[in-house]
Amino acid sequence: MDVGLFDFELPEERIALRPASPRDSARMLVVWPDGRLEHRQVSHLPDYLEAGDALLVNDTKVIPARLHGHRLRETGAAKIEILLHRRLSVNRYSVLARPAKKLTVGDTLQFGDLQAQVVSRGDNGEAELRFAQSGAALDQTIAALGEMPLPPYIAGRRKADARDISDYQTVFARESGSVAAPTAGLHLTPELFARLAQKGVAREAVTLHVGLGTFLSVTAEDTSQHRMHVETAQLDAETAARLNAVHARGGRIAAVGTTSLRTLESAAGTDRLVRPFAGDTDIFITPGYEFRAADILLTNFHLPRSTLFMLVSAFMGLEVMKRVYAEAIAQDYRFYSYGDACLLLRAP
Repeated sequence: MDVGLFDFELPEERIALRPASPRDSARMLVVWPDGRLEHRQVSHLPDYLEAGDALLVNDTKVIPARLHGHRLRETGAAKIEILLHRRLSVNRYSVLARPAKKLTVGDTLQFGDLQAQVVSRGDNGEAELRFAQSGAALDQTIAALGEMPLPPYIAGRRKADARDISDYQTVFARESGSVAAPTAGLHLTPELFARLAQKGVAREAVTLHVGLGTFLSVTAEDTSQHRMHVETAQLDAETAARLNAVHARGGRIAAVGTTSLRTLESAAGTDRLVRPFAGDTDIFITPGYEFRAADILLTNFHLPRSTLFMLVSAFMGLEVMKRVYAEAIAQDYRFYSYGDACLLLRAP
């Protein structure tokens, strides 16, 4: 498909720089299968779920993945910034470096008291680094030295601060490994989970460690030419069994965020049964995709020309989502990671 079909104009002032407080006071634009729209808040989510449904969250935890340091050479020390992108082993990471053109294979980089060597360089600022520390020791050092990796549309307008340490993390985060938050989950609170449980809505979790590729605009002219970044995901056997039981008794699975949905769809077969999944996924969902397991999606408002806007267009229809986004812009909804949400109720 022509990537230009997924473009739209977004006024800069619609980009949220801070989240709503409390979290579940964020606005929620509800989209019904027949195209009807309702303006609500995330706190009203229980009104749209029923006993026997399941709410599926991504329990990944964001690591402070932005590191500032310098390159060590006889010719002098050049400043360098890296963003940890994907862990490759106990002491190796794929990173995005800035300025990447100053790096060569074999360079030594210094980040505080942490050293790393450039193992390889790729395209678009990507590089592979081998750190002098490994395992838990490396994790602890990164936690001490790193910054929360706010997306560029926020980081370009303000620096990360102490508030972001909690704001850019879901209240249910458990498994460390993401360099970007599963942002729809940022709206959920313990009080909201309690109300959902009281109504008989089960809570299930998968893990997908979010990489930066999920949020980048697509530069190819056609969707068939786009290469998705690989991300690591896991859905265990017990969770798969419970999700299959939800469908067997007529309930619905409501995915919180595109990362939960992509994990679920990676684990589901053409027979619509969910199976255990552990490994890499590069699933790319565009209009025409036949959904296997996801029935409802709670998600934020996404970038133009992004794989995420393509996904929601596949879920509800491109023309519907263009109308939804036009309504959100007209009604002053807040966009992107710290912005408001939409609840997509897809026809069975």
